[in-house]
Amino acid sequence: MKCAALLIAPLLIQVQAYAQEVIHADETLPSSRPEAWAMNYMAASSFLTSFGATPALAPWGWEVAGELGHIPSLSDSQQRVGFNGTKLEDLNRSPVFGRVRVMLGLPAGFVAELGYTPSLTIDGVKPLDLFALALGYRVFERDNFSLSMRAIGQRGRATGDITCPARLAHAGPQDNPYGCQAPSTDRVTLNYFGIDTTAAWDWKPWHVHGNFGVARTDLAVQVDALTFDVRDRSLLQATASKPYVAIGGSRDLDDRWNLGAEILYVPLRVQRDTNSSSSNDPLTSFRLQLRYRFG
Repeated sequence: MKCAALLIAPLLIQVQAYAQEVIHADETLPSSRPEAWAMNYMAASSFLTSFGATPALAPWGWEVAGELGHIPSLSDSQQRVGFNGTKLEDLNRSPVFGRVRVMLGLPAGFVAELGYTPSLTIDGVKPLDLFALALGYRVFERDNFSLSMRAIGQRGRATGDITCPARLAHAGPQDNPYGCQAPSTDRVTLNYFGIDTTAAWDWKPWHVHGNFGVARTDLAVQVDALTFDVRDRSLLQATASKPYVAIGGSRDLDDRWNLGAEILYVPLRVQRDTNSSSSNDPLTSFRLQLRYRFG
């Protein structure tokens, strides 16, 4: 009898799994929907700003940099974005966004940049194959002033228990009103492309810059959550054009090392109340970069 039970148990588990209801409430969201605002807020924290003029690098000369950007903590009202602004989502996971950046000089004065965010898990959220690229060129130089332009882009994802955090699994109905039965494994796509321009002034060892750009975001959240014994596999997508501005400066520490800082501002429109118009709820992020020049 025991052997028969051991053989039947896996079959029962499979039958239950196949019988489980799966919903696909897929939507393409307007950019002012709270869910789309949250996606753009997180994507904006990863914008590949210039941190100054396009470097004056000889062909195949290169630099490497590490950078961190602060992600401001969101209030409960800002985190209430699910189901068109009615469900509280756990968005305050990481206080910073980081990447490693490599800059390579190309012929004719062009500079290529490659950024990579390491796949480190922070509070249950992990970037996956998150790469950013840029191609820049100094279009004008006179005395201590320069004007640079770049094409930028990013592709990659992040995964984590966003819609059903682990701390809510099997919690009481007061803390878990949407019936999360297990940590979700949601995937967020953080793709964008765009152009920017940077005005820079050099008074060595000091450098000052202003960076203005527009990014076309192509974002999605693939939900994978078990709620009330129903598997939610909804796909939410949003696209938008987002302008941004960054102002900052840097100082040469010696012939090779440079330390920079800037403030990134990204205006983001959101309509939290269907009875009112949209308002601006922007991302404002303080960023640091430490750069090293080879050769």
